[in-house]
Amino acid sequence: MARRRALPATPWVIDSSGWLEVFDGGTRAALFESAVAAPQQLVVPVITVYEVYKYLARVKGAESATRAVLYMQRGRVVDIDSALALSAAGNGLPMANSLIYATAQVYGATLWTQDAHFQGLSSVHYFAKP
Repeated sequence: MARRRALPATPWVIDSSGWLEVFDGGTRAALFESAVAAPQQLVVPVITVYEVYKYLARVKGAESATRAVLYMQRGRVVDIDSALALSAAGNGLPMANSLIYATAQVYGATLWTQDAHFQGLSSVHYFAKP
């Protein structure tokens, strides 16, 4: 049996693209499975709940989307409040990405992503697309 790589004790945020790889059976799902498998470490920006549900409901149906969101809610779901919105406003990213990154920063989490918008930012575990 293969050994799983030990994960850090710090919390992490998974970008919507990572969640969708896992829930939609993407070719890069394995990159995010170890993070998804540890919901006690997850900080889940509410905007990722929205993005994942909206996509999966359209592509796989409401039942599949609901199951995904129920799993995501095993982590700590973070709502958008004015402090988070103001923190996000200054980081120069597009709105959804800005809120996701700000959530990771506020909670001292590492962001797991394959979205090039985050490449080179601090506390980001970036998986470049081929």
